[in-house]
Amino acid sequence: SGAHGSMDIQDQKSTFHAFVMATVWTCGLIAQSVGLLTLAFAIGAGWWPGFVVFVALGAALGLAFRLSGVYWAVQVALWVLLALGGLIVPALAG
Repeated sequence: SGAHGSMDIQDQKSTFHAFVMATVWTCGLIAQSVGLLTLAFAIGAGWWPGFVVFVALGAALGLAFRLSGVYWAVQVALWVLLALGGLIVPALAG
């Protein structure tokens, strides 16, 4: 009779939380990449409009889900690398 509700579920909660966060990160990066590549190459709008969409999606996702500092560090690193690529590749191409 007293068997219901006595199990400690902390391990299951932390596992589920980790799974949800991994899913949010992965889906977010896929959406950011699709937005960037669609604008830059498929539509032909150029690299910078795609970069703006990449940054906007990353910032919106981070704010909406209140993601950790690690998420923001990864986003800033990606933003810096993509911005540098957007400056260096056209300079090398002529």
